[in-house]
Amino acid sequence: MKRIDLGEVPYLDAIEDMRTWVEQRQNGLIEDRLVLLTHPPVITYGARTPPAELPKHGDIPVIPVDRGGQATYHGPGQLIGYLIIDLNRRGPGDIVRWLENVLIAALDSLGFTMIRRDTPPGGQSLVGVWTPDHRKIGSIGMRIRRGVTSHGFALNITSDLTVYDSFTACGLPDVPMTSLAELTDDVPSEEQVRNAVWKHLTPTDACLGG
Repeated sequence: MKRIDLGEVPYLDAIEDMRTWVEQRQNGLIEDRLVLLTHPPVITYGARTPPAELPKHGDIPVIPVDRGGQATYHGPGQLIGYLIIDLNRRGPGDIVRWLENVLIAALDSLGFTMIRRDTPPGGQSLVGVWTPDHRKIGSIGMRIRRGVTSHGFALNITSDLTVYDSFTACGLPDVPMTSLAELTDDVPSEEQVRNAVWKHLTPTDACLGG
């Protein structure tokens, strides 16, 4: 797997690049890759998001996307990871659970204890990364086309959490969002978080869902 580090990239530009990477991966022209970046403020939402869960007003762009999941926020202070992985060449696996475990291990290495949660039958999706007291710090939304993944995760480091008051994040109206900065005064740098995610992703990326 190849790691690509970018700075702040406008969301629509990144999505267009991602479509190109997916097509290239489907045709065997590039290897699997993890793209790490940030976005200017934007709220995105999947096709199943009820209109009532979106902001009623505000200056932040609201953009529909082709990934799974409900509405979420991207902005400064948040690490975004896009995964372009050919699952046909790796065999079947639970890509979402694998990614949850990677992020939990990465944050544990930085001194933060996190958990994953199982979605109850018929209940709202609890996919993502959570504090033990059930505050959400990491969101995951992915799509698989012709066996190749796209989109990925968003991890709050020093994000502006007040933005989440303007809409229903992840379809969970009663769930507080949090960030590493809200949990500690000794906040790791974005570079430290990037390196931790990469370190814990690469040794296990051949056994998704393990």
